[in-house]
Amino acid sequence: MQILLATLVLAAAVAFVVWPLLRGVDESALDAELAELEIAKQAKYREIRDAEIDHKAGKLTDDEWRTTDAELRTEATRILAQMDRGENAQQPTR
Repeated sequence: MQILLATLVLAAAVAFVVWPLLRGVDESALDAELAELEIAKQAKYREIRDAEIDHKAGKLTDDEWRTTDAELRTEATRILAQMDRGENAQQPTR
C-alpha cells in the first residue's frame, strides 16, 4: 500500500513539473503560428490595396477588379478565421 501511495505521489509530482513545460512548447508553437498569420494578413491587405490602386489606374477592368477583390477578401477572411481560432485556443479556459 505504501509503495502504491509513493508511486502516486511521485507521478503527481512529475506531472506537476512536466505539464507546464509541455504547455510552454504548445504556446510557443501557437505564438509562432499567430505571428506567421499576422504577416500573411498584412500581405493580403497590401494585395487588396494594390488591386484597388491598379483598378483606379486603369490596369484592371471593373470585372477583373471585382473578381480579384472578391478572391483576395475571401483569402483575408480565411486568414482572420485562422487567427481567431489560434487566439481562442491560447486563452485560458474558465
